[in-house]
Amino acid sequence: MKPHAEIDEVWPRDGRIRLVGSLHGREPGGDGWQLVLALRGHEKYRLRYDARLDGTAFDASVPVDDLALDGLHKAVWDLHLSPAGDDEETLTVGRHLDDIAGKRKIFVFPGQSAHDEDGTVVRPVYSNADDLTVECVPGDLPLSPDELPFERTEWMVR
Repeated sequence: MKPHAEIDEVWPRDGRIRLVGSLHGREPGGDGWQLVLALRGHEKYRLRYDARLDGTAFDASVPVDDLALDGLHKAVWDLHLSPAGDDEETLTVGRHLDDIAGKRKIFVFPGQSAHDEDGTVVRPVYSNADDLTVECVPGDLPLSPDELPFERTEWMVR
């Protein structure tokens, strides 16, 4: 199997997306590592965040507000892990070692509203190849149960 960053946990909450996993097929080496997000269709547009490594284990997080781009109807970010300053050696971030195919329909993560003009909803999504991506779409997401648009009063807790 090709070297990659294997995802163990995805935590979308509190305005961030936290990723926990380990390097597979690659020794950590280097002076530091980064989580690199490349905007699909505009691969030269990249965001970088420090990733903590402990042996081959990594932990990184991204603020959802950074991923919402005003004016784009829909944006998809591809995730990679790489040694700091090295754009040639990147590891795709995904989940491939659990023998579960088709994660896109099985693992559904909650979306979070970004604080932007479009009310962009940001959520992690597995691709058809079981790589982790982040999708951003305009829309409003209720932030608390009090803001949910219930129409049937019998559903409401009193």
